[in-house]
Amino acid sequence: ALVQYPDTDGLLFDYSGLSEALHSNGAHLVVAADPLALVAVKPPSEFGADVVIGSMQRFGVPMWFGGPSAAYLATSKKQVRRMPGRIIGESLDRLGNPAYRLT
Repeated sequence: ALVQYPDTDGLLFDYSGLSEALHSNGAHLVVAADPLALVAVKPPSEFGADVVIGSMQRFGVPMWFGGPSAAYLATSKKQVRRMPGRIIGESLDRLGNPAYRLT
């Protein structure tokens, strides 16, 4: 199931019950969350979200000639192997620190 947090009216709901019902039936809870709201409200992980997604356009990240905008995708450790992309290499940055390239 996909839910928005906060919803389109700015209301916050505790999706713990929905999360438990979904998990007991083998389904997942995906939360589309406003990143600015997340600095002040209960994180989706606390009510059982499996995946949290959102757009960073709220912070004024430019679209750069029409898009795409920056976004984020976070998941529980249980779901991390299902995420698109993977670590493909390790290199060093200009200060000699490890740097990872994703695809």
